Amino acid sequence: MATGTGDGPVLLMKKLGGFFFIILGCLLTAIGANSSNTAVTVLGVILLTAGAILLILKIIRRSGSNRP
Repeated sequence: MATGTGDGPVLLMKKLGGFFFIILGCLLTAIGANSSNTAVTVLGVILLTAGAILLILKIIRRSGSNRP
């Protein structure tokens, strides 16, 4: 568990930050695609990617401690 590793707040921030970036990225991508604004669409895709990376890092960190 994350509470046993000693960095619980860091893992929580990665999880919440990942979800926030994914939601914001989806919104910006939809707005940019609807208004044909390339810069907003690219920013949305970048935020989606950053959110996914944060969540993947959290999963890898948590799964790594369970290995023998």
